[in-house]
Amino acid sequence: MNIQIVCVGKLKEKYLVQGIAEYSKRLAPYVKLSVHEVPDEKAPENMSDAEMRQVQEKEGDKILAYIKPDTHVVALAIGGQLWSSEDLAAHMDKLGTYGTSTIAYVIGGSNGLSEAVLSRAQSKLSFGRMTLPHQLMRLVLVEQIYRAVKINRGEPYHK
Repeated sequence: MNIQIVCVGKLKEKYLVQGIAEYSKRLAPYVKLSVHEVPDEKAPENMSDAEMRQVQEKEGDKILAYIKPDTHVVALAIGGQLWSSEDLAAHMDKLGTYGTSTIAYVIGGSNGLSEAVLSRAQSKLSFGRMTLPHQLMRLVLVEQIYRAVKINRGEPYHK
């Protein structure tokens, strides 16, 4: 299975880079993982709703450029469904069983995702009602993908 993470912004914090590298290494025997970072749009601190939509649309166009037509898209969104780790594992297993070879998980920037990206997504996933920095969310997502793979393989999860 191919798993893409398409996200806005470049990771700067060393601890996040190291954490993602560790889980990517653990995932390597099971899935092909790729991370695509799109640059975040420069925007003023206090934006109007119209300016925010413009930023979202520009970032959304860059995100969608990485996603092929046959890819199953899961958008991480505050209003998405709340899944357990087992639910995520079951979702991934079902997709793989029925012939979906690529899943793209999309993480927007600090202004969220565009309507075009949300419309393209077959699933919308929320990791809870708390707001997390999108860079930290990337690490949490990679860890949960690893956990889901281990669940699906019936293997113990090692911390």
